[in-house]
This record gives sequence, structure tokens and C-alpha cells, in this order.
Amino acid sequence: MHKKITRRAFCSMLLALPFPAQAQQATKIFRIGFLTGASLSSQFARNEAFRQGLRDLGYVEGKNIIIEWRSSEGKEDLRPALAAELVRLKVDVIVAVGSGDIQAAKEATATIPIVMLVGGDAVASGFVASLARPGGNITGLSTFRPELSGKRLELLKETVPKLARVAFIASSRNRDYSQELKEIALAAGAFGVKLQHLDVRSPKDIETAFRAAVKGRAGAVLFRVAGPYAASQRPQIAEFAVKSRLPAIYESAAYVEAGGLMTYGVSVEDLARRAATFVDKILKGRTPADLPVEQPMKFDFVINLKAAKAIGLTIPPNVLVRAQKVIR
Repeated sequence: MHKKITRRAFCSMLLALPFPAQAQQATKIFRIGFLTGASLSSQFARNEAFRQGLRDLGYVEGKNIIIEWRSSEGKEDLRPALAAELVRLKVDVIVAVGSGDIQAAKEATATIPIVMLVGGDAVASGFVASLARPGGNITGLSTFRPELSGKRLELLKETVPKLARVAFIASSRNRDYSQELKEIALAAGAFGVKLQHLDVRSPKDIETAFRAAVKGRAGAVLFRVAGPYAASQRPQIAEFAVKSRLPAIYESAAYVEAGGLMTYGVSVEDLARRAATFVDKILKGRTPADLPVEQPMKFDFVINLKAAKAIGLTIPPNVLVRAQKVIR
């Protein structure tokens, strides 16, 4: 005769059955905080590159990760509150884009790992003890390359051979401002070019700076204003240069896509993809203190021939041939 199995006994038997380890772990969903000063729409390509980097590593939004996007929309005073909000959400890691975002995240938490996407001079800013051994809860990518301003000036000089005076439109609010000034002054001396320093401390100063460049008889503009209020005005900034009939070079390819003449700088989309690898390592148990900060490896040199035509400029063939991308 067969024994009758009670409902309780049957349930106990089911609970005792071994289930595969992966089935037990599949429910873990990581929460990633993403803190940026610029609007999300103005940095769509960068954000998508970060998403793609995560997808390449096996992370799927809604399945094993959730990304908490937070943008201060150019309002710097909102950054601390947004960083604190991410901490309250108990995210597993915070990706902070620029120096202001990194500082806000640093002040909000000393325990949640922070990945710098565009870290500037991470050592001088006090974000890490050293690039090789960060030592705290912050790691990621440092973009401190003040020599790039010299390279941009060199490209301007090659593009406009008779160039004698350049307006250097930058912001003293940028953490790397003083070091960049030194580098650009050295480069200007080497190329025999006079510099006109124009400080931008708020959005309204940008148009004023272009007017001052024209008044000061500048032959070109080196535009180096980092920060969300510049990023949100890229089309207008490109238009200011066209109206002023001034050849201008920028740090980001996004300015050229928005109508600017040329750019030479760190590929932010490449940094975003690489930031995803830091997130992956941290989610798998590595600590930021032991993850060396990495520097840029990919640079963009893009030329917009439409913008050149609008100001009556012919790009020399020796400059044009070196561009990775030409917008016609």
C-alpha cells in the first residue's frame, strides 16, 4: 500500500530540493546612480555610449540594472541635493560626470563607490590620492590634459597661417583654469601669437566674450568653457562664432555637430564606454581604492566645412587630411 502524502509534507519536499545557484542569484538588480550637470538631452550620445558599454558587459536595464539618472540642468546649486538623493536610494555605485558632480558626490558619501567620467585633474582636486592608487571611494577617468590647449592653438595657426591674435574664451570657475592658462601662454609664445583672455563666469558672458573678441581684433577663438551652461548653448555658441566671422576651435565634437568649425579633444563617448568597465568591476567586488584612475586614449579631430564656408574660410589640405571626420 502507498502512503498518502499530506500537502504539508509535499511542500516540505519541494523546499528541500536543490535549486541551481544561478536561479537564486538571478533576482539581484544593481542600482546605478548617474549624476550630471548638463541636461540629459544635450548629452544623448554620451549617455547612450555609457548604456552601450554596460550592455556589452551583460547588463540590461530593467533586468539586472536600474540607472537612476539625475541632472541639475545647469543649476549648480542643485547638485548636492541630487547627490544626496542618490545616496538615500542606496545606489550601488555613482557615476559622476564633471568636477562639480564628483565634488557633490564626494561630499554626499564616503562609502558608496564613485566613478569619475570626466575627472579633470583628479589629484589636484583632492578626489584621489594618486592615479595609481586612488585610496578612497573614488576612481574612474581623469581628463587632465592641459597640453591639449596648446595643440588646439597649433591647429588654429595651421588653419589660419597669418593668425596673429587669438581670443582664449575660458572660465576661471573651471578647476584646471590656471594650469591651462600657463600651457596656452607657453604655446602662444612658441607660435608667435598674442592672447586675449576672456573670462566666462555665467551663460550671459558667452555672447559678451565673442563681442569682445571682435572688438579686440582677434583672428580666431579658442573656446574652452567647460560646464553645463556652455553645453546647453552649443548651437548659439557656434552661431556667435559665425556671426563674428571668427574661426573657432572647441574641446568637444558636440560643438561641431551643433554647427561649430572644428574640435580637437578627448572623446567623451569613449570615456563613457570606459566608465562602464569601472562600474562592472565595482559591481563584481573590486574596491575603488585599488582601481587605478585611467587617462584618455582616444581623441576627436572633427572639421565642419559648412561652418568654414559660412565665414569664408578655406581649410588647408594638410589640416583637412588629418581630421577623423569631416562634415560637408
